[in-house]
Amino acid sequence: MSTRVEEFLDFLKTEKGASEHTTKNYGIDLREFMKFLADRDLAALTYLDIRSFLAFLKTREYSKSTISRKLACLRSFFKYLVRENILSQNPAAGIATPKKEKRLPSFMNPDEITKLLEAPAKNCWEEKRDKAILEMLYSSGLRVSELAGLNHDDLDFFGALVRVRGKGKKERIVPVGQMAMNALRAYLDMKAPKEIPNAIKRPLFISRIASRLTDRSVRRMILKYVKRTGLSGEISPHTFRHSFATHMLDRGADLRSVQELLGHANLSTTQIYTHVTTQRLKDAYATAHPRA
Repeated sequence: MSTRVEEFLDFLKTEKGASEHTTKNYGIDLREFMKFLADRDLAALTYLDIRSFLAFLKTREYSKSTISRKLACLRSFFKYLVRENILSQNPAAGIATPKKEKRLPSFMNPDEITKLLEAPAKNCWEEKRDKAILEMLYSSGLRVSELAGLNHDDLDFFGALVRVRGKGKKERIVPVGQMAMNALRAYLDMKAPKEIPNAIKRPLFISRIASRLTDRSVRRMILKYVKRTGLSGEISPHTFRHSFATHMLDRGADLRSVQELLGHANLSTTQIYTHVTTQRLKDAYATAHPRA
């Protein structure tokens, strides 16, 4: 069974264009499922085995969203096995997805955003780079993986646009605000500690040893400035993305435009931000109205 899993993960990466993050998580989920099955034959599995696995996950106090992701992984895996004529039917196909908890995305208010964007203030290459990264995350609502994957030739300085490769290698063009463009110019005008020689696809954001900056490095960098500013709460690269969407809708942007900017495949994914802005209106009403 382990061979089938590795073949499936390779299929995801090469044919489906799945990200490294998705492939890694699917590998973890499938190995956990294999351990639960204790090397039982794939051909003998039924939907009851899948339900037993989901019940086991519930006893381990996994969240509903995590269980849903693991079920989606199993569906994809068995669908692949049916396609390869290894199984005759998908045992996970008819199992309902658990209803997710409705959790509103966390976001920063404009004052908190400003404080964080102004935190890298030293006149050195590293802080100029960090300032450009923070401005880009908020200006264009990028995922951290999208930001880390940017190359020099993805930037259009004349048009103030950036070409972004999102999930499933789907490309989109996103505007870049003036403040972010200024920060990018200031970063690129400073000589890096070590340049990448003759690179065809030169990474836009690099480390001190001239390698492409990783998602984890960006997260660590943000945590450094969160501590420097004394902001409370868990602030991650995705918090910038949530803040971008919430502030856009607060200021009158239509939902379809925000969907395009974020690179969401479905409008329903973007609609969660309307709940955020509606909640803020309710809070304001409850605070200000005499009969609220």
